Amino acid sequence: MNASETNGLSILVVEDDENLRLALTDNLTDEGYFVEAVAGAATALRAAAAREFHVVVLDIMLPDGDGYSVCRKLREQGCTAAVLMLTARTLEDDVVRGFDSGADDYLAKPYRLRELLARVVALARRGSAAPPTTGTIKEKRDVVAGIAIDRKARVVAREGAEVDLTRTEFDLLLCLIDHVGEAMTREAILDSVWGKGIVVEQRTVDNFISSLKRKLGWHDGCGFNIRAVRGIGYRFDVERR
Repeated sequence: MNASETNGLSILVVEDDENLRLALTDNLTDEGYFVEAVAGAATALRAAAAREFHVVVLDIMLPDGDGYSVCRKLREQGCTAAVLMLTARTLEDDVVRGFDSGADDYLAKPYRLRELLARVVALARRGSAAPPTTGTIKEKRDVVAGIAIDRKARVVAREGAEVDLTRTEFDLLLCLIDHVGEAMTREAILDSVWGKGIVVEQRTVDNFISSLKRKLGWHDGCGFNIRAVRGIGYRFDVERR
């Protein structure tokens, strides 16, 4: 399939395991994406510098580097593609490290191919979605508990300083503040942020909540809290200082 026969969306696969790399390439191509697949960090950076991609599927363990460094360098060189990290490390610190380097989502190994394809599709759709039309509520600027959110520009600031959020963290924040004071189930959060029908482990929500609170500088008395609601999910509360 050549570029003119694709759906217009391009994927960069960075995976050193040849069997996995070929499987991902074949399946994503069958889905209608233009796919470029590389085996290492250096070739990934060169590929991203040479053309624009919508999604990067990035393995953490590479023969000439690691996915964290690659992701960070991609962001430094202006790559705006959504980054899905593939990792065998599922500890919270490792996941947060991935978010800090600029990743938008992660998937733990071993993964089901169907799940990976669904996550790539979700990221591609979100990244290529058209902006809201003029006059819709989604263009408004919000200030909630000292957190300023420009929905159209997708910029978040707190106490005058811009907060560097990934697109998934941004969408998660919008989901929560649009339901201030409401207990949201993990399923509802997943449907809103990742998309209905997308297979995502519920623990993924917990990891993203943790990362979001840390980036927003949450602490006791800061004016807001994202509370865990036992047996349900999470609730965004505005608190009096």
